[in-house]
Amino acid sequence: MAEQYPREDMVVVLGTPTAESSRLYALTVTEGDPSWAGALAGTSLGLPVYHVTEEAIKCQVSPEVYEEQVTLMEMVLDVADIADAVQGVRDSSAPAV
Repeated sequence: MAEQYPREDMVVVLGTPTAESSRLYALTVTEGDPSWAGALAGTSLGLPVYHVTEEAIKCQVSPEVYEEQVTLMEMVLDVADIADAVQGVRDSSAPAV
């Protein structure tokens, strides 16, 4: 898909349960597989990545759908740590201005 569509038209939304797993997946879709073991080893996709519990995504989802699909997960996860981990990857992957 990343080869079919312009990067500026794509966003990756994660639903991972921990800050560590969120960081790993975020790195994979931005900089390539950090373990150098998977199909994306050395392949930088440069895709923007967010977690479904981040406000930038949450505000774009219908409240009813969010309540049904995400709220329970949001109550038990450390969403602040997850958001910090994903934001850290976005910050380190941002092109220099």
